[in-house]
Amino acid sequence: MSFINTLKDQSSRTRSLAKALTWRITATLTTAAIAYVVTGELKTAAMIGGIEFVLKFMTYYGHERVWNFVK
Repeated sequence: MSFINTLKDQSSRTRSLAKALTWRITATLTTAAIAYVVTGELKTAAMIGGIEFVLKFMTYYGHERVWNFVK
């Protein structure tokens, strides 16, 4: 099965990972930008964004996999 076909398969773990990764990048950049505006410190904003990325990536992936059980 090609990579594109794997991404089209809605029950694919690869698709779940791809969706989680692309969403996390988008959401983390937003969070880091807000943190920078609030704190004015790039280092603090990057740290908040990094922690948020890891924790929410794992949470979203698990959430996405659970939804595959809903028919």
